[in-house]
Amino acid sequence: MLLNVVEAGSGPRCAVLLHGMLGSAESWQRVVPLLVDAGYRVLALDLPGHGLSPRDPTMTLEGAADAVVDTVRAFVDHPPAVAIGHSYGALLLAAAAERMRPRLAVYVDAPLAFPGGADRDATLARYKRDKRVRTPQRLRETRSHYSEADAVVEGRAAERFDPATSASISAGPGGSWAPSPGSIVLRAEPSEFVTDADVRVLWEHGVDVRSIPGAAHTVWYSHFDAFVAALPEIFSPDVGGPS
Repeated sequence: MLLNVVEAGSGPRCAVLLHGMLGSAESWQRVVPLLVDAGYRVLALDLPGHGLSPRDPTMTLEGAADAVVDTVRAFVDHPPAVAIGHSYGALLLAAAAERMRPRLAVYVDAPLAFPGGADRDATLARYKRDKRVRTPQRLRETRSHYSEADAVVEGRAAERFDPATSASISAGPGGSWAPSPGSIVLRAEPSEFVTDADVRVLWEHGVDVRSIPGAAHTVWYSHFDAFVAALPEIFSPDVGGPS
């Protein structure tokens, strides 16, 4: 499976962006221009069953990670300089990182263990409900940190979301993938997905954990400036980033 890619910028340094569950490549709309200004060629992927990418009611998490790897390799013949994954996208990044080999991997408020084995019918019903209620108006009412543009983008992502693909992944095999030493985990504080106990383990394994107090799960929606400031290796022209 090759995924839909929103491409921007040019140059030898490539940045790959992987959105969270029920999102799309458009979720990065405020981040992409900064990466282009920093000299990156940006590849923002629609994950399987999301955005304009193919659907597959038999998809597994490993299959979704395969699709990420195959799609990136179809665009670039060398490892990306940067790969940023959020939530579910960060889980796929962790599963794909050994093959994709980004010079810098950033995991944003990311669960890096996946239980799998969910009840398919119950999960499908929940995803259908989530899809139905994520309208722009409802998102603005329930997420005060969303701008009007954020709500429109996420509402459009929900319209395009395929519950069957994601339900198949949730019902499939689980797994756990540890970020490699030198990776960055950027989390909201407090975080439902990266606990203080997780932070201690990550630090012990050479992973740099950075926190943004008070941020929402999609940290760049609620704390955009803090998100950018937390990653000077990527966004700051005064810091030598990955090449």
